Amino acid sequence: MTQSRILLVVEDDPGLQKQLKWSFEQYEVVIAGNRNEAIAAIRRYTPSVVTLDLGLPPDPTNASEGLATLREILALAPATKIIVVTGNDDRANAIHAVALGAYDFYQKPVDPDILGLIIERAFHLDALERDYQNLQQQKPLHGVIATSPQMQAVMRMIEKIAPTQATVLLLGESGTGKELLARALHRLSTRSDQPFVAVNCAAIPETLLESELFGYEKGAFTGAVAQTKGKIEYAQGGTFFLDEIGDLPFALQAKLLRFIQERVIERLGGRKEIPIDVRIICATHRKLPDLIDQGTFRGDLYYRLSEIVVDIPPLREREGDITTIANALLQRYCRENNLKEKHFSHDAAQAMEAYHWPGNIREMENKIKRATILSDGNFVTAADLEIGQPAENTMPLNLKSVREAAETVAIKRALNYADNNVSEAAKLLGVTRPTLYGLFEKYGLQGLVRNHSED
Repeated sequence: MTQSRILLVVEDDPGLQKQLKWSFEQYEVVIAGNRNEAIAAIRRYTPSVVTLDLGLPPDPTNASEGLATLREILALAPATKIIVVTGNDDRANAIHAVALGAYDFYQKPVDPDILGLIIERAFHLDALERDYQNLQQQKPLHGVIATSPQMQAVMRMIEKIAPTQATVLLLGESGTGKELLARALHRLSTRSDQPFVAVNCAAIPETLLESELFGYEKGAFTGAVAQTKGKIEYAQGGTFFLDEIGDLPFALQAKLLRFIQERVIERLGGRKEIPIDVRIICATHRKLPDLIDQGTFRGDLYYRLSEIVVDIPPLREREGDITTIANALLQRYCRENNLKEKHFSHDAAQAMEAYHWPGNIREMENKIKRATILSDGNFVTAADLEIGQPAENTMPLNLKSVREAAETVAIKRALNYADNNVSEAAKLLGVTRPTLYGLFEKYGLQGLVRNHSED
């Protein structure tokens, strides 16, 4: 679920519940009156900050239930900032709570102004920690935000092939970030101090594309009043990125193939061969083998372009990336537009997770930018995003399929968290290694076994 400024108040006094909810309306306040309700709220809302009264039922005169709640919350969500609220004569238990992992403590009676400062400081620390994690996730692929196992695998592949001279073909739906990854390949290459030149084959009219790519000599055609270099020449020494290569006109494909094979070009209207030293990266959202079968794309060109193929998964298949990317975009647009910091409401978070995102990250950028500017208050809602609320009848009702889907996700995340170590992943999941292997086979995940270490 997308993280926002959610404050969980664990307090059994109805009067104090109302006071705190009213006092901290700048946050999304969730109320829990006992340990079970608190744990349920942690699982449902994943709040960043919690205020926890140690005197909870069924034993409100002692701190045992409050301390047990503290331990359980930290076991589920170790990064949660818990502010323990105690009575004046309970300082020893407050200190003990901090030793167990609480962020801070505050003694009653409650002064909302003072408690508010502690809460805001906790949110600020949480934001700093998340920013640091995002920076770590983005290195060394600057600008690429990803936490999912699927994209982590893509990023590791990019890191491996970037220093080489291999021609790379990036495949993925529109809006998945193909150009961003192409630029990452360039930045991590030995050519990073040389030009990165991009051409979108679908954005330039067919009649102009040849001269755009290869340049032309003076007098080559009407209006050619001076010798002009093409984009390929401008990329000399660096990286040449051909986006939407599947839309390259068939008549131009032979000339591009000759350039790739011989690394020389001739300007339009010229006779001189010009040697070019560039690294070539291509991208497309189209299925090139299908185009070959249809006779609209040359097979020999395809095999030249696909020395290494990188498949980029759509956003809907990246576990957890919707959350991470959405939060990063929201904060960026707040800064760029000089707006007060905003966060996603519960319904917005749920709607984004349920939405199909046919336009992928590009669509998400557009919707979040618009919502950031037009939304009122501190929260962006599902209505602001214009993607609707997730309908209850869209949820799978078959418990077996729900369990299988959840176990599959947990296995993939555990392997990623354990840095590809099967034994460690089994420990994280609380199962034996043979049991984990059985789950691999049950859910058709044998490929994960082959790609991960056992020790």
